[in-house]
Amino acid sequence: MSTIALDGAQIVRPRRVLPGFGLTMGATLLYLAVIVLLPVTALVLKSAEIGWDGFWRIVTGPRTLAALKLTFGAAFLATLFNAAYGLLMAWVLTRYRFRGREILDALIDLPFALPTAVAGLALTALYANNGWYGSVLEPAGFPVVYTMVGVAIAMAFTSVPFVVRTVQPVLESIQPEIEEASRTLGAYPGTIFRRVIFPIILPSYLTGCALAFARSLGEFGAVIFIAGNLPFKTEIAALLIYIRLEEFDYPAASAIAAILLAAAFVTLLTTNLLQLWQLRYSRKV
Repeated sequence: MSTIALDGAQIVRPRRVLPGFGLTMGATLLYLAVIVLLPVTALVLKSAEIGWDGFWRIVTGPRTLAALKLTFGAAFLATLFNAAYGLLMAWVLTRYRFRGREILDALIDLPFALPTAVAGLALTALYANNGWYGSVLEPAGFPVVYTMVGVAIAMAFTSVPFVVRTVQPVLESIQPEIEEASRTLGAYPGTIFRRVIFPIILPSYLTGCALAFARSLGEFGAVIFIAGNLPFKTEIAALLIYIRLEEFDYPAASAIAAILLAAAFVTLLTTNLLQLWQLRYSRKV
C-alpha cells in the first residue's frame, strides 16, 4: 500500500498487482504487432504485388465469385437462424428455471470446445442419405449434404454461441421492476417484450449477430466435410484459398483472403459501433 498526503489527510492507494502502464502497454502492443498486425500486413502486401488489374481478375473469376457467393450466402442464412434461435435460447436460460438448465447452458459452449473437423464429421454422418436425419430428409426431397443448406447448417452450429452469450448477460441485468411496471400500466407480454425489453437488448443482439456472421465467413473445418467441395457448387472461399496455396499460387490465395479480410474488418467496425451505441444507450437509461 502507498499513501498520498492531500491537505493534511492521507489517502491510501492500493498497490497495483500488475506493473506500470508503460510495461503493460508495451507488452500488449508487441503481442498485437507480432500476432495480428504483421500477418495482416504481409497478406495485404502479398495481394498488392499483383497490381489492381491482377487482383480484380482473380477476385472476379467465375470460380472465385461462385465460392464467395456461396460463402456469404450461407453465412447470411446461418446468421438468420442464429438470430432467432440464439435469442430464444438466451430467453429460456435467463427467464426459466428447470431441471437440466445448467447442462443446457454448458452445451451452448460446446461448439467453442469441439474441434470443427469433429463437428463436420458428425453433421455429415447425421445428414447423409443413410444418416438419422438424411434418411428422412433426402427421400422427401430435401437433401442437405453437398448443398448450400448443409454449409449453412455447419456454419450455424459453430457460430450460435456468439448470439446467446452476448444477449444472455443483458437479459439477466434487466430489473424485474421494469416489466412489473409495464404490467401495472396494462401492457400485454408481447408489448412488453417489443417496446421495453427488445430495445434494451438490441445493441448486444446485433453485436452477437455480427460476430456470428464473421465467424461463419471464416469457418473451414466444419464445412468441408458436409459441403463436398464441388467447384462452382459447394466450394467455400476458405477452401479455395487452401487449394490455391497447394498450387503455390500465393497471389491468388492472398487476393481471395483479402476479400474475407475486408469483410472481417467491416464486421469488426460494425461490432465496435454497436458496442459504443450500447454504452451510450445504457448511460441514457
